[in-house]
Amino acid sequence: MTYRKSFALLVPILLVVPLFAACSSGGTSASDTATAGETSVGSESTALAADPGTETAIDYGSLSGTIMGSGASFPDAYYQEVITSFLEVAPNMNVTYNSVGSGTGKQEFGANLTEFAGSDSLVKDGDGPKAGEFLYVPTTAAPITISYNLSGVTGLQLSAETLAKIFQRDITTWNDAAIVADNPGVELPSIDIVVAHRADGSGTTSNFTKYLVAAAPDTWKLGAGDTVAWPAATQAGQKNTGVAQIVKNRDGAIGYVDLSDAKATGLTFASIQNKAGNYVSASLAGTSAALAGATVGDDLSYSPLNADGADAYPITAPTFVLVRTTYPSQETLDAVKGFLTYLLTDGQDLAEAVDFGKLPDNLRQKSLTQLDTLTVG
Repeated sequence: MTYRKSFALLVPILLVVPLFAACSSGGTSASDTATAGETSVGSESTALAADPGTETAIDYGSLSGTIMGSGASFPDAYYQEVITSFLEVAPNMNVTYNSVGSGTGKQEFGANLTEFAGSDSLVKDGDGPKAGEFLYVPTTAAPITISYNLSGVTGLQLSAETLAKIFQRDITTWNDAAIVADNPGVELPSIDIVVAHRADGSGTTSNFTKYLVAAAPDTWKLGAGDTVAWPAATQAGQKNTGVAQIVKNRDGAIGYVDLSDAKATGLTFASIQNKAGNYVSASLAGTSAALAGATVGDDLSYSPLNADGADAYPITAPTFVLVRTTYPSQETLDAVKGFLTYLLTDGQDLAEAVDFGKLPDNLRQKSLTQLDTLTVG
């Protein structure tokens, strides 16, 4: 049985949702972003979406077929929300998105098992997709919280240097002098710190560790990537939800979790000192501040991590959809392009309800224009 046939048999598990459809570059890392703003394009009454790249309309109701995606768990809540909404305008489509982590998603996409992939990190040699055969399509951004479980402590503050020392186990108890210095006047317990991190290859891990490399370069020693060599005395969980459960269930635990899953799990999260020296809590306002003023790479790679700005939340992560430069049929191309067009227009209005930030308008427009370069071949 082929992978695609097996995948189809797992529809109840993979959250297959009838939906409506849409849309791509290889690249290297960049630390960039754009100015804030948003627009919505489309008409609910006609189920047509204007595509700024072509100035033509997409008739969602005419699309048909099935497209599959897999990858990052970080944006899963947002993608599922978009899929559910898209049911209303795309009754002849099936779209699935399987939250398996950025690493697995890139591998499946590279093996031609899916039509698109979700990733919070850029593609490196050996990840699966080949340079020149895919494009990045930015879709949203959101904060990575530093969630913790510490009885009686609700206003924890952490600098980048202290955070780095905690996660590489240079600091092992909550009343360590470095944590006390970040939290004057706060009574901290002497209990052990339980560090929780991702077990799977993860764009959330990549962005968190990239932040530590950028913000605490003289302190952080473990490097950056979808996976890193965590110290032995730490605990690993599958996907953001797995890390969230470790934090929730262990007194003294701390871990990095996307805002949507942290809130859904009822976690408390710390304020993190940003580049301007201010302690900022994870929020959509902090996300917008981090996005403001950043630049975008030619391949649409961007990063709001450790951004300038007094109100910027410093661990704000980008996320992308990877699409192929060519698709085997016009039907599949139209479906991919249609879905992503919806996500980048009407779908942007759904982001904040599930704790994700809208793309800045100029980056959103570039994402839509990127879809115009896709071809059949």
